Amino acid sequence: MRLSLVGSEMCIRDRGYTARCLEIPAAISEGDTEEEALENIKEAIQLVLEVTGEQAQVLGEIAIVEVSVN
Repeated sequence: MRLSLVGSEMCIRDRGYTARCLEIPAAISEGDTEEEALENIKEAIQLVLEVTGEQAQVLGEIAIVEVSVN
């Protein structure tokens, strides 16, 4: 199984970054930096798929959506 992370989003928190994969709701991760959160979400996706019996190779770049809340 090949998975593209086009549907991922990044949320900046008070003390770091949170990332999730919209296609795999159980895959949620965080990191102190944006780069760390992106690496961690790849690992989270692999672990979720491993637990569910799927195998995947993460391809491509992760699309980051920036949102402002007033």
